[in-house]
Amino acid sequence: MPLHGQRRNRSGTLNLEKRNRGRSCKDRARPLTNLLAKDVPFVFDEECLEAFHTLKKALVSAPIIQPPDWNLPFEIMCDASDFAVRVSKDKKHHAISYASKTLTGPQLNYSTTEKELLAVVFAIDKSRSYLVGSKVIIYIDHAALKYLLTKKDAKP
Repeated sequence: MPLHGQRRNRSGTLNLEKRNRGRSCKDRARPLTNLLAKDVPFVFDEECLEAFHTLKKALVSAPIIQPPDWNLPFEIMCDASDFAVRVSKDKKHHAISYASKTLTGPQLNYSTTEKELLAVVFAIDKSRSYLVGSKVIIYIDHAALKYLLTKKDAKP
């Protein structure tokens, strides 16, 4: 079995390379990421083994991450759940990167609108070096945020 630090490094690799379809990678990895919590004994049970095999299968299947085409606008897909935020950075339906973050402490008490907005902020923060000077299209599935962005007084 790998050491605690090695488990954490592999978890970071999963976040970078995950596939954003069906049930999210973060949801599937939850039994494994729970092992990384402080003062939690390492008990690799059947649920962890199933999560490991599911993630391994997702990592070796298409779609493959590709380098960006700098002539096209970046497309960022954002989503939030009760306990995580996920983003996918694409160009013309080709994945460039994936990122996710487990919500902690007070973030778990955010409203749905706040969690969806947190996903947008997280996406921009994670992709800042790619996005500077580029056209960006952000996709969100939360109607309240769409409304706020189209309100006249919400624009500079």
